[in-house]
Amino acid sequence: MVKGLGTVIYPVADVSRAKAWYSTAFQQQPYFDQPFYVGFNINGYELGLHPDQDAPGRGGGLAYWRVADIDRAVEHFVAAGATLTAAVQDVGDGIKVAAVDDPFGNKIGLIENPHFNLPKE
Repeated sequence: MVKGLGTVIYPVADVSRAKAWYSTAFQQQPYFDQPFYVGFNINGYELGLHPDQDAPGRGGGLAYWRVADIDRAVEHFVAAGATLTAAVQDVGDGIKVAAVDDPFGNKIGLIENPHFNLPKE
């Protein structure tokens, strides 16, 4: 029934600024770019930016984006302008997690998990 993470949508007040930041932070250009929605294909998963003057910021769920090397990923996101909000933590069995806030108040989870591989299609 559930096939895995499909889309994570972050509300942003300034979609143009957010598009530039996410393009840098995720090293990817959007595949869908309209004033009402910007979508990025991140290795088969969608990261969406939704312009919303009233809703950006904390309060929603936290999606974790899989990374191969969490320490390097945290360094990269901080260098791109994110703020570290939860340092790298080993949660057991080789799984490590961390979290950063983007410049728009949204939290981005990062996870290094050696137990999961993306399915081949």
